[in-house]
Amino acid sequence: MQFIETRGNDGVKPASVSFSEAILSPSASFGGLYVPTALPALDAAFLEKHKNSHYKTLAMDFLTTFGIDIDREVIESALNRYDAFDDPQNPVPLNAIENDCCVSELYHGPTRAFKDMALQPFGYILSKLAQARGENYLIMAATSGDTGPATLETFKNQDNVKVACLYPEGGTSDVQRLQMVTEDAPNLKVIGVKGNFDDTQNTLKALLASEDFKEELERKNIKLSAANSVNFGRIIFQIIYHIHSYLEMVRCGKIAMGEKIYLVVPSGNFGNALGGYYAKKAGLPIEKILISSNVNNILTDWIEKGEYDLTGRKLVLTESPAMDILKSSNIERIMFDKFGAARTKELMEALASEGKFVLSDEERASLQEDFAASWSDDAECENEIARYVKKGYMMDPHTATCIKAYETLREKSLPTVIYSTAEWTKFSPTVAKALGHPVNGDIEALEWVSSHANVTVPPMIRGLFEKPIVHTVVVEKEKIKEEMLNFL
Repeated sequence: MQFIETRGNDGVKPASVSFSEAILSPSASFGGLYVPTALPALDAAFLEKHKNSHYKTLAMDFLTTFGIDIDREVIESALNRYDAFDDPQNPVPLNAIENDCCVSELYHGPTRAFKDMALQPFGYILSKLAQARGENYLIMAATSGDTGPATLETFKNQDNVKVACLYPEGGTSDVQRLQMVTEDAPNLKVIGVKGNFDDTQNTLKALLASEDFKEELERKNIKLSAANSVNFGRIIFQIIYHIHSYLEMVRCGKIAMGEKIYLVVPSGNFGNALGGYYAKKAGLPIEKILISSNVNNILTDWIEKGEYDLTGRKLVLTESPAMDILKSSNIERIMFDKFGAARTKELMEALASEGKFVLSDEERASLQEDFAASWSDDAECENEIARYVKKGYMMDPHTATCIKAYETLREKSLPTVIYSTAEWTKFSPTVAKALGHPVNGDIEALEWVSSHANVTVPPMIRGLFEKPIVHTVVVEKEKIKEEMLNFL
């Protein structure tokens, strides 16, 4: 499988690259991203073959069909990282919350968020590639709360890899911050940034594209890569759990094989939704992908109005911080797939220079063939958390945004899968508040919610509050490059 560039080729970079090259060096021409030239067929034969497959069996066959240039033994070892999840036999359990609606729980890995599903195997593969080539890599990650902990967890103590993780000071939950700043492996550096997630991600993208920065790293014999979903190594693993969730719906009798379903995806950087889109395009029977957002609802405007307008808009910090994003990276891959490289380059350059772009009516209609969108504010999310606790199901505030989409956006009475992207323990003060018991700190919130709602706090969360804080650096965004070089 070869990979090409969303904004076309600049005549300097190769016209196409292999999977391994695309994940080791994810910055494409003109600041674009890499995308596959084709997708495996998720046809009836493939789905029937895996009707009763273990998750790892499904994943191996999908990756083999994709034709990625990674040795089978390395892929097998990477997929074995799922054995450390809560249930090795089913790392992504499905729970029914309504007769026609199930929640796919993506958070049963070591950092209690969906990013583990991609980053656990991806991190192993990237580090093994670096070791096989005898190369050293700096992996950069910008996080709105979940990518950072998952990146640090997968790469800690890995040879030939160092990680610099950027997080917005005050822009994550306390648990998310502790998951980062208490990591003590010598190859990890965590940097707080005085700004929001868009500031950290913009800096990451600028450094990925900076020839000066790359030259400075080369003098240290270090190459540059990224763990954000700008890297297709993340996306390829995010396609798989959409297939698994569909097959789980078949296995539990919610649908017959071949019947269409809706997906509801809480979205920030759009990687999770992109995985669903690629699955749909490859043949998975998906009627439409319903996008849920918080008050930073720029994705709703993009899908419903065909407008992406940052002018006069300010990022709002919410109780669902992983979606506190205004510049969503993976919309670029969607637009490339629908409108081509030239138009994508034009739209993304307009966003960079003017702070906005507007789709034509035909382009907007094309987008709406696959997507619809809604958003919920904090109060609505708190109400949904409280409502479902009474029904016996606990959800976090990101998952709670999905309920409005499920109830208002479906045009047909089809079964639905909602994606739960984080465990409630990462946002326990919000959950306690939703249940009528506001508290000041995570420890009290975790204890109260656990006893009140009869839910368990896993040991990796409970133990965070006893670990020493290792990373204390917080800098202005202009100092990020200097801090990284000091670390190296």
